[in-house]
Amino acid sequence: MTAEPRVAVTGVGVVAPGGVRREPFWDLLTGGRTATRAISLFDPAGFRSRIAAECDFVPEAAGLTADQAARLDRAAQFAVGAAREAITDSGLVPGAVPPGRIGVSVGTAVGCTMALETQYTVVSDHGDRWLVDAGRAVPDLYDYLVPSSLAREVAWQAGAEGPVALISTGCTSGLDAVGHGVRLLQEGAADVVVAGASDAPISPISVACFDAIRATSPYNDDPEHASRPFDRTRNGFVLGEGCAIMVLEGAEAARRRGAHVYCEVAGFASRGNAYHMTGLRPDGREMAEAIRAAMAEARLAPDDVSYINAHGSGTKQNDRHETAAFKRSLGGHAYRVPVSSIKSMIGHSLGAAGSLEIAACALAVDTGVVPPTANLRHADPECDLDYVPLTARECAVDVVLNVGSGFGGFQSAMVLTAPGRAA
Repeated sequence: MTAEPRVAVTGVGVVAPGGVRREPFWDLLTGGRTATRAISLFDPAGFRSRIAAECDFVPEAAGLTADQAARLDRAAQFAVGAAREAITDSGLVPGAVPPGRIGVSVGTAVGCTMALETQYTVVSDHGDRWLVDAGRAVPDLYDYLVPSSLAREVAWQAGAEGPVALISTGCTSGLDAVGHGVRLLQEGAADVVVAGASDAPISPISVACFDAIRATSPYNDDPEHASRPFDRTRNGFVLGEGCAIMVLEGAEAARRRGAHVYCEVAGFASRGNAYHMTGLRPDGREMAEAIRAAMAEARLAPDDVSYINAHGSGTKQNDRHETAAFKRSLGGHAYRVPVSSIKSMIGHSLGAAGSLEIAACALAVDTGVVPPTANLRHADPECDLDYVPLTARECAVDVVLNVGSGFGGFQSAMVLTAPGRAA
C-alpha cells in the first residue's frame, strides 16, 4: 500500500466556551477550568436540564462586519470569526494560492438552529399559526434553513473558488469535515483547504430534544461540575456551542514556505454501526474498527499512540463504549496511554465538538501538554484507563488518536502526529 501524502495543520482558529480565540481556549483547557453555567441565551425555566457551555462571543471583536453580525446566524458568525483567525495564523499571503486551488469543508450537526427557530416564532405567532405569514420573515430566512450557507460564508471569507462542502454527520461532523478536507488535498483537488465545524445549538428546541431522551445532565445546581466524563457519578452531557477551523495544506508545501506546522494528519477513517439511532453496543466494535483503519493508514502500531483525545461525552453508555473500543483496538497499550475529554470543560457542542478536539490535539502536539478530564473524582470500575483527572500533564505528544461518536451510529477516528514524524 502506498502511503498517502501527509497533510499539515498550519492555522488554527477557535470560538469556544470560556475561550474565544486560540490562546484563551488553550489556557482554559490546560488550566483544567470549566466553562459550564446556567443557560443565559434564553429562559430555561421548565426544562429538565438548564445548564450549558456558552461562548462569550462578540461579532465585532472577532472581526465581523456590521452586515455579517446582523444577517448571520450565530453558528455562521462563529465560523467566519474562527476562519479569520485560522487564515491569519497560517501566514498565507492573500493571492499566494489561486482561488480555484483553495477548498472549504465545514461540518455542522444542526446548522442555523437559533436563527431558524427565532424566525419560526415570528412567522407563526409563537406557533399559534399553522399557515405561517411569510411576509414577516427576514430576507435571510432561506440561509437559516439550508446548512450549506455556513460553508458558503467560510468560502467567501477565504476567497475559495475550489471544492466547497458541508458535512453533516451528527456529532462526528467536525472530525468528518476535516477528514474530507484531508482527502481533497490527497487527491489533488486543492492545495489549501479551510476545514472545521460550527454549531450553536443552545436554543429551546435543541434543549427540549435532549431533555426528551434524557441525554443531558440534570445537575442544575452545580453547573461547573455537571460535565463528568468517565466519572462514576456522571449523568449525561452538558450542551455546548462553538467552532474550530483549521488551515490544511500539503506537509511538504508547508515546509517549503516556512509555515509553522502544528501537527500532521496521518490517518482518518469512519464507520457506521447500522444498529440504533442513539444506542451503542457495549463492546465498542465499530469505533475500534475506525481506529484500526486510521492507524493502518498512518502506518502506526498501537504502542506508538502517546495520547487519546476521547469523545468523552459523559453519558453512561458512551464512556463504556469508548473504553471498550480503546481496549479492543490498542490492546494492553490502552492501559498505558493518557486519555482525556475536553467536554468536561467546554461541554458538548455537537458537530463542532470534533473540530474543537482536533484543535486541542494540534495544540497538545505543539506544546507537549495533555489537557485533563475535569470533574473526574470518582473512579468507575467500568472505565479503568488513565483519564488524566483534574490536572494537565506535560509529556511527549507525538502521536494522537482523536475519536468521535454520533447519533445515528457514526464513529470516526483521526491520527495526528508531530511534524515530520516518520511512520
